[in-house]
Amino acid sequence: MNIALLLSGGTGSRMGADIPKQYIMAGDKRICAYCMETLFGHPDIDAVQIVADPEWQKTIVQCGERLSRGLWESKFRGFSLPGENRQLSIFHGLEDVSGYGEEGAYVLVHDAARPLLSMEQISSCLQGAVGHDGAMPVLPMKDTVYYSRDGQRVEKLLDRSTIYAGQAPEVFVLGRYYEANRRLLPDDILKINGSTEPAILAGMDIAMIPGDEGNFKITTKADLERFCKMIAEGEWKK
Repeated sequence: MNIALLLSGGTGSRMGADIPKQYIMAGDKRICAYCMETLFGHPDIDAVQIVADPEWQKTIVQCGERLSRGLWESKFRGFSLPGENRQLSIFHGLEDVSGYGEEGAYVLVHDAARPLLSMEQISSCLQGAVGHDGAMPVLPMKDTVYYSRDGQRVEKLLDRSTIYAGQAPEVFVLGRYYEANRRLLPDDILKINGSTEPAILAGMDIAMIPGDEGNFKITTKADLERFCKMIAEGEWKK
């Protein structure tokens, strides 16, 4: 069983908008609706759990009901409440998913603010996880990378051939990933900065697969403008 855990509980503070960025209209629909179409439409995704604040759950339902072929009714399994940080939101989702997913199932974690998720990337992540405890898409570092402890003085040059930028979605074996996060409660989970970090701390085997440069996250106004321009010019595709 493959279960998508869609994170839509962020506040979008860096965007500076009146509403969370994932609910901003882009083209004829909200940003979250774009990746919802892809997740619900992928034939290998069996169920979708969504982390969202109760204030926005009705909006998500409305987006879901616009999906074709009864996908919303057949795959949506429920809402989970956001946590104090992103990783605690993931844990809340994992708690609910564990109620119907087997320990050996795969859970695919994705951000609602990454609308350019492709069918191919989902397939690559699921296939990449086979024989491992999970998989994550990464991009090689192109820029020269320096290290500084205080952010004011350069201390050394890092070998960029060993540094990668992580993306979403990330796939994990449900049982092991749930336990890896549970062990971090109540305080250490609040220090986690990336979805794969708990898995690494628990010694899970996480494979790296090629990422997609087009699958960027909408974080700033410039990101939003870039995405809206892509829609206007017909460059957006699943």
